[in-house]
Amino acid sequence: MRLLDRRIAVAPMLDWTDRHCRFFLRLLTRRTLLYTEMATTGAVLRGNPERLLAYDPAEHPLALQLGGSDPAELARSARVAAEFDYDEVNLNVGCPSDRVQSGRFGACLMAEPDLVAAGVAAMRAVVALPVTVKTRIGIDDRDSYEALVDFIGRVASGGCEVFIIHARKAWLRGLSPRENREIPPLRHDVVYRLKRDFPGLTIILNGGLTTLEQIADSLPGVDGVMIGRAAYENPYLLAEMDRRFFGSSAPSPSRRQVIEGFLPYVEAQMRRGTPLQAMTRHVLGLFQGIPGARAWRRYLSEHVHRRGAGVEVLAAALRQIPNVA
Repeated sequence: MRLLDRRIAVAPMLDWTDRHCRFFLRLLTRRTLLYTEMATTGAVLRGNPERLLAYDPAEHPLALQLGGSDPAELARSARVAAEFDYDEVNLNVGCPSDRVQSGRFGACLMAEPDLVAAGVAAMRAVVALPVTVKTRIGIDDRDSYEALVDFIGRVASGGCEVFIIHARKAWLRGLSPRENREIPPLRHDVVYRLKRDFPGLTIILNGGLTTLEQIADSLPGVDGVMIGRAAYENPYLLAEMDRRFFGSSAPSPSRRQVIEGFLPYVEAQMRRGTPLQAMTRHVLGLFQGIPGARAWRRYLSEHVHRRGAGVEVLAAALRQIPNVA
């Protein structure tokens, strides 16, 4: 079992952090912990696990996020995760979508802490991997600090030692998943307080962190931070992580170097039948905030769907940016 450094992580994001995205992000940072999109226990156990769970070894350290609530199915799914050599199994207790709720997993499980604890215990009984929980600070009217402490305490009794806390409550009715990421106010103070009250647990802060300065300011109060949309919309943010937070002496990769490192992967995946756009969509934000970013995005968007398009499209898109480094 690999020892995980949890100071910096990229959040599991449905439809975003697929294997192509993760390989791309790994070209920017070697040390940041990456998470898969959520995979339901039903898909893991009754679908095609090779298609769902396969990844490039370069993606390590890598955690699999599971969605489910049945302890027996969670345990079986955790075994599959171990067979695929993931570094961690994470249970989703934070997603508020109607589809997730109908399957009795995600944020609605905050109302059933004993069931979550049973799921954690069942997974820990069958694998040596760390079993972690990603959750919110509350749901609906169950949003008092006392309710959160009760939830954390009960789940910890099942053997969970690592909690990733999205510092917003979730409304299970009336708000879309996107609105639940934006409308409920951020309460970083709640997460800091939780760390003070549970010093023996590993507490990771998630939500609203978009700059290196915010991350640095947050770390003294928690054991680590998890970055979400900022890592996807402005991925070059990750290029400084290894030097700033993990003590690496290696120079940060340039944007050009990242794309040049991505090209062999794109070629190999296309030979296996992966559409070019399935990979290039993840690199659209690489030049965010610098001259030529719009031309980069436009060129890729206009050319990746053309018949016969290949890696030369990425090379040509680079030429749209003046003095690209």
